Amino acid sequence: MDIKSVIMAAGKGTRMKSETPKVLHEIFGKPLLGYILDNVKNITNENFVIVGHCAEKVKDYVEKNYENAKTVLQSPQLGTGHAVSMACPMLKDFKGLVLILNGDIPLITEETLKKFIEFHKQKNSDLTIMSAIFDDPSGLGRIIRESDNSLKCIVEEKDTTPEQKTIKEINAGIYCLDWDKIRPAFSQLSNNNAQGEYYLTDIIEWGKKNGLSVHAYIMENNEESFGINSRLHLAEATKIMQKRINEKHMINGVTIVDPETTYISADTEIGQDTVIYPSTYIEGKNKIGKNCKIGPCAHLRGGVEIADNVKIGNFVEVKKSKIGSNTNAGHLSYIGDSEVGAHVNIGAGTITANYNPLTKEKSKTILKDNVKVGSNTVLVAPVTVDEGANIGALSVITKNVSAWALALTRSPMRIIHDWVKNQLK
Repeated sequence: MDIKSVIMAAGKGTRMKSETPKVLHEIFGKPLLGYILDNVKNITNENFVIVGHCAEKVKDYVEKNYENAKTVLQSPQLGTGHAVSMACPMLKDFKGLVLILNGDIPLITEETLKKFIEFHKQKNSDLTIMSAIFDDPSGLGRIIRESDNSLKCIVEEKDTTPEQKTIKEINAGIYCLDWDKIRPAFSQLSNNNAQGEYYLTDIIEWGKKNGLSVHAYIMENNEESFGINSRLHLAEATKIMQKRINEKHMINGVTIVDPETTYISADTEIGQDTVIYPSTYIEGKNKIGKNCKIGPCAHLRGGVEIADNVKIGNFVEVKKSKIGSNTNAGHLSYIGDSEVGAHVNIGAGTITANYNPLTKEKSKTILKDNVKVGSNTVLVAPVTVDEGANIGALSVITKNVSAWALALTRSPMRIIHDWVKNQLK
């Protein structure tokens, strides 16, 4: 059965206090919306992102990064039910399932979404919502079930009875719909409420009135329902993500010396027996090989491919570069937009000067196999240092260097004898 998704990303996120739309705030270099789109891309064949606040920014991100996603403008923004209805024209002839998610729940996983859909199918449900159990559900809408355990309704806390307040099951805000049966609801929702908005939750009552099968699926890990509404929430989600990712790598054979100070993006692959030392920050999409040593205090900024047996040492920053096996960059260096071969040694304080501030162009530095770069060297891109060449310390390399050559640009050393004594006379 075909599955499509509708992702609600139109809100401003007032509590973020930011010019950046909430769904574009980042964890490890990836926007919140990106986590949602990545978790549905292996499940759905088409995704509709509902945009509103800073629509062009969100649209630009989606179009540049996701081929199977389209943006749909919601203007004005008249509630969650109205947001989903914006996608109805694109789904008018669709007969499959539609997942509805919020764009600010980065902790939801692909595995949970697959279990959710499987539950929906097993129950022959027409409408299923995802729920979660919390010891303290204060402030959240409660799930009310029928005697047969199907879903009866959702009651907001302000409307709950004393008995209903004791319920710990809450609405997680994710829906799975048999679209052909539920689609008519979106043209029949009412905005007869204090806010004058069309609520997505009202489709539950609509489904019950129309004799449809309505259920709730309890997610196994309630932290996956965590929504981002403030900078505090963003930091809290980051810590949860950090722990989750680090544990996955350690289970798979990676040593992380201090998980509390190590941050690794969800899109980073790491081979067995690699050691990640404290205070290392890895963002974006990267691939690190086996038996590597990364850190302490290293920074990988994305687009990095590191082969086996490589050392990226303390205070080394790497961005958009390929590094061959058995290469060392021990300390205090920047490697950007580069191709570095195998058995290369990069001395302390080496910089690849890859950016032209006038043209705003970035050029490539290429270091072939067995190159040795002396300390405090600047490689001004575009430049190629061929196999086996050595670069003398304190050099500024602006031209290509041939294989097995020595290149150096520093002035000859001068020693003026007794200079200090003469100055003190």
